[in-house]
Amino acid sequence: MMFAQCTRKCVSSVLLIALLCCILPPPAQASKSSEDIRCKCICPPYRNISGHIYNKNVSQKDCNCLHVVEPMPVPGNDVEAYCLLCECKYEERSTTTIKVIIIIYLSVVGALLLYMAFLVLVDPLIRKPDAYTQPLHNEEENEDARSLAAAPTPSGARANTMLERVEGAQQRWKRQVQEQRKTVFDRHKMLS
Repeated sequence: MMFAQCTRKCVSSVLLIALLCCILPPPAQASKSSEDIRCKCICPPYRNISGHIYNKNVSQKDCNCLHVVEPMPVPGNDVEAYCLLCECKYEERSTTTIKVIIIIYLSVVGALLLYMAFLVLVDPLIRKPDAYTQPLHNEEENEDARSLAAAPTPSGARANTMLERVEGAQQRWKRQVQEQRKTVFDRHKMLS
């Protein structure tokens, strides 16, 4: 219990610090950074010149072919015709918002991993055997022992892996379903 409280406090404090670092930019970065704005011009093929995409960090009023396409691939008298074919768009994004979303996503994934570690390490220690389910577990263990004795095991290996346990449980379930089908369809008896 104490481990879970410490984990929650640690995760929440780390998340708060990370959010504050991303949301509150330093004073030198108060204006938009050059990564947040750009002008993108897509120019199709023109005569013997292949199509090209040009990106440049310019203001919105300068977002046109004449300011973005450098070096100009056509001679002076074809510049106007070439620029009429180009499609320029001003794009603006918030890298701060992107950073905050990534930090929140990573924090959630981290919290889930910590919770999984908590369940794997601490939960078996906390659980107490239930008097009602103990006979059921004993019956399952007996069935496991019978199925292991019937199936040859390579070099005396035991069914210790989680995959083998799941497969054993699946086989037991399939046998139970087949038994129920026989009882209901062949003998025409309902289970009570």
